Amino acid sequence: MIQKNKMIFLMFLWCSFNFSVDAVASEKRLSETTITTSKTIGKQVFYFGGKIKKSKKIIALDNVLTYNTALGYGFDYNTATNVKLNSDSFSATVPTYFSVKLPEGNYQVSVTFGSKIKNTNTTIKAESRRLFVDQLQLRKGQIVTKTFNVNVRFPKIDENTQIQLKDRDFGQLNWDEKLTLEFLGTVEIKSISIIPISNVTTVYLAGDSTVTDQDLEPWASWGQFITNYFDENVVVANYAVSGSALRSFKSSLRLKKILSLIKPGDYLIVEFAHNDEKEKGEGIGPWESYSASLREYVQAARDKGAIPILITPVQRRAFNPDGTLKPTHGDYPDAMRKVAQEMNVPLVDITKLTTTLYESWGDEPSRKAFVQYPANTFPGQKEKLEDNTHFNSFGANEIALCVIKGLRDLNNPLANFFKKEVPQYNPNQPNAFAKWTLPMSQRFEIVKPDGN
Repeated sequence: MIQKNKMIFLMFLWCSFNFSVDAVASEKRLSETTITTSKTIGKQVFYFGGKIKKSKKIIALDNVLTYNTALGYGFDYNTATNVKLNSDSFSATVPTYFSVKLPEGNYQVSVTFGSKIKNTNTTIKAESRRLFVDQLQLRKGQIVTKTFNVNVRFPKIDENTQIQLKDRDFGQLNWDEKLTLEFLGTVEIKSISIIPISNVTTVYLAGDSTVTDQDLEPWASWGQFITNYFDENVVVANYAVSGSALRSFKSSLRLKKILSLIKPGDYLIVEFAHNDEKEKGEGIGPWESYSASLREYVQAARDKGAIPILITPVQRRAFNPDGTLKPTHGDYPDAMRKVAQEMNVPLVDITKLTTTLYESWGDEPSRKAFVQYPANTFPGQKEKLEDNTHFNSFGANEIALCVIKGLRDLNNPLANFFKKEVPQYNPNQPNAFAKWTLPMSQRFEIVKPDGN
């Protein structure tokens, strides 16, 4: 499977290498823009092929347009040349991006796709590789519409404050003034409908590199895969960031941003420890600063009428010679368990679930869930990648399934929003990497995320 992924990247990723560098400079100014609310715009529908008559709300694209801010929509990130425009659709066989300039807010996106003349296999991701449609195979003549909710966010909090983004955050698809959809596989897209929504349950994620939307391949986290399992009643707003601890997440104003938006009935899911463990100084530790910060997050959510959920840290891949997993988080999982018990907060014990998961795979097979690739797997990668903390897409999806299992086992109300077809998951019998076929996105980097 590694060889298969290597061939995919060598075929179509090299041409996009310069994008990851150039985008940083072009997007950095966006953090200073003035945001508007999604309530100021209405429904937009994009038809491809030009058969539909244009109107204020309907845009019929009878030619392949490249995105620019003045136009406000188009094929993005140097992928317009990938597109073949048909009479009533566009088709592509390599990853292709379509962007629409939008205000901050939540949006219901409906995509109609399928072909009258050939079989198709469609994967759809949004923003920083949030998965929404996973390899949906349609026979010739089948046309379907899939609907999902996407959160679009800006750094600005109010007239005087904004999230303190890191340098590597600039240029990420999560932090620009547009909604970007990525189409992968052998696709034929007929239309895209985008509707601003406000009456939707929002699940806010606060966490580190194991939770965040990893913008670039081959890195991935569970927060960008759990989106594929929620139904149309939920939108996920993932504010997690690589390298963060509870205190730095707050000091960078990410918690303040969440609290400025969260409403009664929403959820705040909190998972930290990997980087909290590295903090030093008087009063710093699992039973002091870490526990105090957890209590603060829980109370802040409740003060807004929202529902907090705590998740213990995912395990690192560190095996003993006898095939058991070494605990690397010290007292931090126990500290979170104690806070959850004292404050009567739902707790998903991912530490225990991932211990079972990795041990079920075993030492060597578990490598397939992490960013571990030999040298020259990807263009420009001269040294092997051997990370025991950060997941690839396969591993991130398995962790997302563990989170879902944990919520279901708790009978937490949030579990009612998972799609009915989501299977029961057993970490004692995890999925096999050999069956993982999700196509990779075309944007990548070999530098590991912050944190460990």
